[in-house]
Amino acid sequence: MAGGAASSGSTASDTYAGARHWLLMPSWFVLLIFVAAPVAMMLVYSFLTKEFRGGVIWEFSLGAYDQFFFDRGLFGDDPPQIDWTYINIFWRSIWQAGLATVLSLLIGFPTAYFIATRPERSRALWVFVITIPYWVNLLIRTVSMKFLLRDQGPMNDFLIWTGVIDDPLRIINTNLAVQLGLFYSYLPFMVLPIYAAVERYNFTLSEAAADLYASKWATLRRVLLPAVKPGVIAGCILVFVPSLGAFLAPDLLGGARNFMIGSLIEEQFKGNAGNWPFGAAASMILLTLVLIILMVFARQQRRMGDMR
Repeated sequence: MAGGAASSGSTASDTYAGARHWLLMPSWFVLLIFVAAPVAMMLVYSFLTKEFRGGVIWEFSLGAYDQFFFDRGLFGDDPPQIDWTYINIFWRSIWQAGLATVLSLLIGFPTAYFIATRPERSRALWVFVITIPYWVNLLIRTVSMKFLLRDQGPMNDFLIWTGVIDDPLRIINTNLAVQLGLFYSYLPFMVLPIYAAVERYNFTLSEAAADLYASKWATLRRVLLPAVKPGVIAGCILVFVPSLGAFLAPDLLGGARNFMIGSLIEEQFKGNAGNWPFGAAASMILLTLVLIILMVFARQQRRMGDMR
């Protein structure tokens, strides 16, 4: 019987072996057209030359990358000096995305744990509550956040009415407003992967740790966190990567003084005054950074798997 079952399973698993590549063709086609082709176009455009009236000239150069890192004066003939303008924008983007990831983790982990430990019949309701904001377009949610935080908005009106403050808090057009916008936009991306990991967690391990006189903090640090670490890493990636390239929150909540790299790239492709090669170069630099981060996470995951 065992041999027959094994043979039957092997036959079933090989049923579509010959058509495997054909079945994958639609997926490869979508990836090629909507992922690989746009990235390849951006890579080519990053090495082209900006046309004075807009568009590009098909003359290959490193001018766009040089503009990102160096200042050669008004006419471009001065000795190159490091230009910190765009580098600072890049650093601000990394800092804002990193802080949004940390805040989302601090709020998202307890939230996910709470949902995963509810009775099974009520978990779907809690997940439903978490995902409700995503029924509304991101632009509308960001504009709503701006309305809430403005000087004469509901938040300031409530704080003044309760006597907590005397004058409105100046939040709009600050880094704090951008941070709140990123946190609000991407918090569910942290909650859902961690919830999925905690839901699969064997809670008898925590009970065993308690029986061995481990404190709650020790159980969290040495038992629970290692078990749900893949979900935490997935949540951090899902929050950090889109936060790094976000442009709606910086544009609507941060203003011109709180530009992020996504806003910078978006500006380069607006109208005839845009600089397409420079925008493409900035995009490729951002993509390179994201790929490096993902490779580091993948290497850590592989190392953890080897240790096990």
